[in-house]
Amino acid sequence: QVQVMESGGGLVQPGGSLRLSCTAPRLASDCRTAAWYRQTAGAQREWVSSISESGAVNYGESMQGRVTASLDKAEGTAYLQMNNLKPEDTAVYSCRIFGCRDGLAGWGRGTQVTVAS
Repeated sequence: QVQVMESGGGLVQPGGSLRLSCTAPRLASDCRTAAWYRQTAGAQREWVSSISESGAVNYGESMQGRVTASLDKAEGTAYLQMNNLKPEDTAVYSCRIFGCRDGLAGWGRGTQVTVAS
């Protein structure tokens, strides 16, 4: 089992910033990659970013230039710093942990981000 928990969401004004956290005990041991996704009601889940223990980071087009992913391997926590947020960034942001030794992967329940005046 790969347990995952996100935090850090909330209500922010347009132009504001938030930092999301994704904590997974196995990220500190045998799992290698954390990926962030977001989803709004009635829409497909959209990939936002991935970061691996090697340091490789990739970003999706929708938020590129406004987000920075980081990983604290020792703490088993991945972060997503989001800046210059827009109303269209309103979504549930979820984290997926994978690349684990036993092939398992895990999703968190997500954290709501609302961008509004």
